Amino acid sequence: MTEHPTSHEGRQPLAARSQERARPRQEAAGLPSDVPAQPGGPAAPGQDAPAPDAPGGASRPSTPGGTQRPAAPGGADRPGGPGSPGAVAVAVSPQPPGGGARGGDGVARREGDRLRFVGAATRRIARGIDLDEIVLGLCRATVPTFSDEILVYLRDPLPVGDERPVAPFVLRLRRSDRLRLSDGEGEELVLVPDPDPTPAAELCEVRNGGALAEVLRGVRPVFGDSAAAKAALAELLGAEHPLPGGLRAVLAPLRGRRRVIGAAVFLRRPERAGFEPNDLLVAAQLATHTALGIDKAVLYGREAYIADELQRTMLPDSLPQPTGVKLASRYLPAAETARVGGDWYDAIPLPGSRVALVVGDVMGHSMTSAAIMGQLRTTAQTLAGLDLPPQEVLHHLDEQAQRLGQDRMATCMYAVYDPVSHRITVANAGHPPPILLHLGGRAEVLRVPPGAPIGVGGVDFEAVELDAPAGATLLLYTDGLVESRLRDVWTGIEQLRERLAATAQLTGPDHSPPLEALCDDVLDMLGPGDRDDDIALLAARFDGIAPSDVAYWFLEPEDAAPGRARRLARRALARWDLEELTDSVELLISEVVTNAVRYAERPVTLRLLRTDVLRCEVGDDSPQLPRQRRARDTDEGGRGLFLVNRLARRWGATRLSGGKVVWFELATRT
Repeated sequence: MTEHPTSHEGRQPLAARSQERARPRQEAAGLPSDVPAQPGGPAAPGQDAPAPDAPGGASRPSTPGGTQRPAAPGGADRPGGPGSPGAVAVAVSPQPPGGGARGGDGVARREGDRLRFVGAATRRIARGIDLDEIVLGLCRATVPTFSDEILVYLRDPLPVGDERPVAPFVLRLRRSDRLRLSDGEGEELVLVPDPDPTPAAELCEVRNGGALAEVLRGVRPVFGDSAAAKAALAELLGAEHPLPGGLRAVLAPLRGRRRVIGAAVFLRRPERAGFEPNDLLVAAQLATHTALGIDKAVLYGREAYIADELQRTMLPDSLPQPTGVKLASRYLPAAETARVGGDWYDAIPLPGSRVALVVGDVMGHSMTSAAIMGQLRTTAQTLAGLDLPPQEVLHHLDEQAQRLGQDRMATCMYAVYDPVSHRITVANAGHPPPILLHLGGRAEVLRVPPGAPIGVGGVDFEAVELDAPAGATLLLYTDGLVESRLRDVWTGIEQLRERLAATAQLTGPDHSPPLEALCDDVLDMLGPGDRDDDIALLAARFDGIAPSDVAYWFLEPEDAAPGRARRLARRALARWDLEELTDSVELLISEVVTNAVRYAERPVTLRLLRTDVLRCEVGDDSPQLPRQRRARDTDEGGRGLFLVNRLARRWGATRLSGGKVVWFELATRT
């Protein structure tokens, strides 16, 4: 238990502190041993002079009201503070009338103490980032140094920026802190938490023209014993919660940059010296810094919320389930100081049962980064729909980034997986290389040309084609997973590769680790100092399509093509034991192939894929996409796509760089 010498005006000391106990403290402070320690005089450690940078953000002993009260160290964890089971011993020393100072020197010292207290308190308030931290800073800085109790009311809801506040004007009690003095054993008084703070109304509606509205409109703090303040306090605290007799009060409006956003009530007990006129200046300073801090915190919180929502809505809600590949993803925002980033991932189905896998990272952490991310992701989806090669997609993304403005840079990895050929084509724009985890547990970092980031301009991108064996898992990620202040990017990549290999060993050589569990295990490698950046993670398990489940033909664009297509499809269905689908498949293939032959000049392609569904794809060199329309009774045609829409499980048409593909799917019912 630490002793803090102080005085308490209006109370007799329990015992005088001996000169022998004061001398070591004086000598530690560099004072002559024959100079007695006095309130208001030069301070030794543990005595009266306030410490501007004392823990807790408040000057320690001498209060602006001419009364010495201890501010326990440790801020929110201060012994004797609200919610703390500990207690702070307070020794009471004699003090002459008038606040413990004699003559003009004492007044000057008190004014200096007051200034140091305000400086320390405002620094404590300014350290808060969010709303609760700022309000807590105000309470910890003023109780018990400036007041015995504080009530903080804030507008509900708090207006943000320039938005017009909603009516009615309602104040809600945000926080109430209080300490009380109780007699301890021997010659000490002990500060302990008071479980029953001054009763106050939880909500208060400020009436137009009322006493509280007038005080708030005046902005300046007022003493609680004035007529206007008494009526205002009665309205604020509620008629059923009157102030106990003898309490001294200061009511300080909290005005932000544009309007009043709340009020603070500082209270002192009867045994303590009352507030002085200069204390109104202290209350005004505290209220101003608190209100401006709350304004900034609310604006920051709104901006962070909007940017976070903007980013999350631009990420896919769910991943598609393309044929021959399983997907899983994770996204983690950065630390609380920089939550918003520009990381994104995407999986885009392509014609021919292929899928495009994309992971990117826009430089910076701001709403601008999130907005650029959304634009680049939309552009990538559009380019993928045109079935452009990966290197061409990156080239057009680079041009788009330059059109968005200068210094709009991003890294991106774009890969296209073909489950039929079991191959993957990858192009890179300054992004960390992907890692391929093989079925036997071997993990390798793929050798992909690094390329330049998107937005540099004038750079050619190169694509490589690699094997993607069945059972292998491809991991695409952003640099936030492998790079931090504690490790460089290549060290992180090697650690990630080792982590994947170790995880695969646990499942055995014949089984791949579950995707969802694999993603969670990868994120578990992050340490406390590894969350400097947001993280996007995309994992793809390659199942592929066996050659025995694929049938592929070329058809000459002639009148006999639909009949030949029906015969070929009938044989394939018989080989796959899917004869029950023969009638539906023949009918739909006839309609689609007939439409392709009508406009094609080169051979038409026909492909059947057997997976969990039966998929039929018909391609031709005409870029014109078919459109479903309602045929009239007298029309001879126009009903083909209507039949496809009614009989097929799903169907669609995709424009390619050299034509189009019309496809449909049927349930196999096996």
